Amino acid sequence: MKAKILLQIENAQVKYLGETIFQDLNFTWEEGQQWAIIGSSGRELTAFLETLRGTTHIPEGKISRPFSNDYTNQKNEEGRINSFRDLMAYVSQQFRFRNKSNLQNFYFQQRFNSSESDEAATVRELLTENSQGKSGNWTLGNVAELLRLTSLLDESILKLSNGETRRLTLALGLLSQPEIYLMDQPMTGLDVESRAAFGDFLKTIICKGIHILITTSPYEIPDGITHIAELGEGRISRTWKKGRDHFSPIQQRENPWDLSLLQTLVSTITPFEGRVIDLKNVSIRYGKKDILHQINWQVNSGERWLVKGKNGSGKSTLISLLIGENPQAYAQDFWLFGRKRGTGESIWELKKPIGFVAPELVRFFPANQTVRKVILSGFFDTMGLFRKTTLEQESKANDWLSLFKLETIADLPLNRISLEQQRWTLLARALIKSPMLLILDEASQGLDDSQRALFKMTIEKICAFSPISLIYVSHYIADIPDSVNKTLDLGLKN
Repeated sequence: MKAKILLQIENAQVKYLGETIFQDLNFTWEEGQQWAIIGSSGRELTAFLETLRGTTHIPEGKISRPFSNDYTNQKNEEGRINSFRDLMAYVSQQFRFRNKSNLQNFYFQQRFNSSESDEAATVRELLTENSQGKSGNWTLGNVAELLRLTSLLDESILKLSNGETRRLTLALGLLSQPEIYLMDQPMTGLDVESRAAFGDFLKTIICKGIHILITTSPYEIPDGITHIAELGEGRISRTWKKGRDHFSPIQQRENPWDLSLLQTLVSTITPFEGRVIDLKNVSIRYGKKDILHQINWQVNSGERWLVKGKNGSGKSTLISLLIGENPQAYAQDFWLFGRKRGTGESIWELKKPIGFVAPELVRFFPANQTVRKVILSGFFDTMGLFRKTTLEQESKANDWLSLFKLETIADLPLNRISLEQQRWTLLARALIKSPMLLILDEASQGLDDSQRALFKMTIEKICAFSPISLIYVSHYIADIPDSVNKTLDLGLKN
């Protein structure tokens, strides 16, 4: 008996964000198949998911979704508005929270300020809101238990770590009671333990009748997946059943940067003469929960450190202290660039010698901020450009745009470019002011293997060309630059 087709793409040309991404795209998804999609281009992987969701333009060919026929026919007979998307959940890499007024106007510092976290819903409130009016297998209780959110139910969503936020987005998808569940790089931001458990999560929801399709690295294909497809050169190049080692290692891209220009740009970085960071018995608590407990840590000029620990171990909170965003810093014995916090320094004086990159920063720039404006905002340490710039600053921004091949998209809004382009934009923003300390918090998270390798190489070159001090946060050993030779493990007692 021939398997039932759930979804099919036939000879499709696909345009995504105004650009032709696929030519002659063909894909058939049959009942019982659970797919992992791999490829060398993160942009293609995301565009493929958006095509399944119906958010791309298909000028040639067609896509059909038989899995939703019975549902849409029934709703049409009842005279009710409906869509195949009613049966589909999607977890993207750019999930955006809204506040209790349904406005997306959070600012980055707000996640660390206890007095302002009430503007955001708790985990329980968000899950409850998204479960109303939708009956099925998935309830707030069993979803929270499955995704280890039970102990976090009364936490503000702004207080969650990156990994906890990822688990929350997976939970929200389940509460929509989907038949099809699409996930774009769902294991990014998860610690080693959580990534290992992800296969168990998939198998549990597959047993409840959900069909899964994820984009992922060929080296991170979880249990539960039955079939693999490889994207390349604007189409699906081949498909096979999991268990047959038919994928080829991702080819590393040649270095595309003008290294002499990179060296020139970072040659203006000067070292700090003395100890960059000095934490003495630093403790941070929210309510009754200790996030950091008696941390002692010293970073000398020019040192390159890895900060590691499980999701929720306090990495993001530690970084918030360093970048001046956590108000509890003033009550701590904490020295930065030879000056004790809380001795009269302004937030701008504190930020000036520090460059910072984290994927979630993208969520906090106003929608009208272009790539060029975001890079220029690095001079002023603001989440967007709100003042006039000098010719010298404009010239330096043009150099960074040129280095990272961003000239053609310089005047596009940040939220309309690819994840990879966003990362280079944020890195240029962090470096444009020649900081003495660079902090990278999961900065290559969500990129594909070749993009992550390029990001690692770029950081290695920056360290080789300059005396910059580096704090690097990552769950992935392969992403850590070779120049990093010291480790702070927040999972260990200090």
